[in-house]
Amino acid sequence: MSSRLFRLLSRPVRLPAFLGPRPHPDDPQIFRFNAERGQIISDVVRRVVQQYARDPKRLLYVLNEAGNAEVRRLASQGDMEASDALGFWRRLVRKVGKMSEEERVEALRGIIKDMGEDIAGNFDLRVYALATRVIPGLLTAIMSPASLPQQLLAGFSQLDTLITAEGPIDKLRRLAKVGTLVLVPTHSSNLDSVALGYVLMRENLPPVVYGAGKNLFSNPLISFFMHNLGAYRVDRRIQAQIYKDVLKSYSCMMIERGYHSLFFPGGTRSRSGLIERRLKLGLAGTGVEAFARNQARGLARPVFFVPATLNYALVLEAETLIEDHLKGAGQARYIIEDDESSRIDRVYAFMNKLTQLRSAMVLRFGDALDPFCNPVDELGRSLAPSGKPVDPATYVLHHGVPTVDAARDAGYTRELGEAVARVYQRETVVLWTQLVAHVLYRHLVHATPELDLFGRQRRRGDVGMARAQLVAEVGEARDRLLRFEQEGRVRVGPVLRGQTPERIVAEALIAWNGYHTRPVAKEVGDDVIIEDPNLLLFYQNRLVPFAEALATEATSTAARTIAALAGGGR
Repeated sequence: MSSRLFRLLSRPVRLPAFLGPRPHPDDPQIFRFNAERGQIISDVVRRVVQQYARDPKRLLYVLNEAGNAEVRRLASQGDMEASDALGFWRRLVRKVGKMSEEERVEALRGIIKDMGEDIAGNFDLRVYALATRVIPGLLTAIMSPASLPQQLLAGFSQLDTLITAEGPIDKLRRLAKVGTLVLVPTHSSNLDSVALGYVLMRENLPPVVYGAGKNLFSNPLISFFMHNLGAYRVDRRIQAQIYKDVLKSYSCMMIERGYHSLFFPGGTRSRSGLIERRLKLGLAGTGVEAFARNQARGLARPVFFVPATLNYALVLEAETLIEDHLKGAGQARYIIEDDESSRIDRVYAFMNKLTQLRSAMVLRFGDALDPFCNPVDELGRSLAPSGKPVDPATYVLHHGVPTVDAARDAGYTRELGEAVARVYQRETVVLWTQLVAHVLYRHLVHATPELDLFGRQRRRGDVGMARAQLVAEVGEARDRLLRFEQEGRVRVGPVLRGQTPERIVAEALIAWNGYHTRPVAKEVGDDVIIEDPNLLLFYQNRLVPFAEALATEATSTAARTIAALAGGGR
């Protein structure tokens, strides 16, 4: 298997016509990135310097704040980076109070330039051509390694089954030609970016730029592709305000220039498995600012926000994520460096398990929105609630003139976050593992009314449900979900839609057992025994918004308890 893959990847890369040294005018803007990289960094430096240079007090404060923040960070790291940079920041802290205003501006300019160079990515057309072959092989190896030799010969057709893409894809292709797409998907796994990149390539949607945690660049193979395919580095350890300003300006400028972009508005992977509800768009909000800045310059380039949900039957890092959530560590531990995705044995077990699944993941695109929460039609025109076209430029006018207003745009960004969260719930695709988990967990709650959440999570191996009852309740819940889908309230995955309740239960038990270190649930005689309430909670949490609507009369009290979990965070 590996030798055949090696021969495939070792063949000379023959670039398609559109990947020649001079991109065609219709090619995505990212194909021109390297020619513009220097100017983009210069513009970022100019913009951030202007932000502080006019106010001597702010300038002194921000330099002091950056110096002290970096000294604290680097001193605690004690690594090679610290030994190289710590001296510079200590000297800055000692000297900044004695500097002239001109010297402070120059110091600020140098700091911003260094940060911009570290953040900015790269895009190599040859690597992009190579990636069109490598990514299908990588995903097949992850999701169905046993079939990789056959997939090499068949053009990786099994990925079309393992990864399903749904939604208004033809419309998104058209919108990408008339404006700038800003993808804002849910975030469940470290596989998200790879799966998204593959789907964009397969569906002939343009590649995107995106921010990736700097820790991910430590892996040589992953770093090679990310560094050469437009990913820019985000060092979440740096707390200095200047760094945040440089990141924001870089992101804004990329969207202003027409670079399609990807942001995870939840910020980090959902620790609980819940659908993200309280979104802080963060860098994604720079799409609103970019639209306003272009309008102020007389450039009428639309910006389209595209919500999407990534829905996995099995989540690689589920055990670590739910443990973080239940410990309350999820908010404090923003970067997890020791989860399943960092361990070869766990990744290998995950690969083997996915060979048994009918479908590994469904990526569902929602309808595009303009920066002010208006839907857009096939031509990219914003539509008012009446259905009539509305000019989005009117939202950024002040006394009839387009302006950039940070407070106003922050308000629009908050409203956009609320709108995207509503789309997430509507465009969530319920998969068979999640529904079976929900019915089992509902039974656990029903059987332990005297316990709180944490008491219930300790009940391992002593609560069971008759298999016949489980099959019956799964069938009833599935039928209700299909009705909800017709009403536009949710989406239903292919296995739920096409299999009998008996088969749905059987395939869920197969999916869970054999990968996770402890069985989620197992059959004992005529019963299904709950072995790991934590993982059961993680998988069932996707259905929390629908718990009461799916309940029977006998399970309504348990369903209300489950519905209350929606306030438990991500």
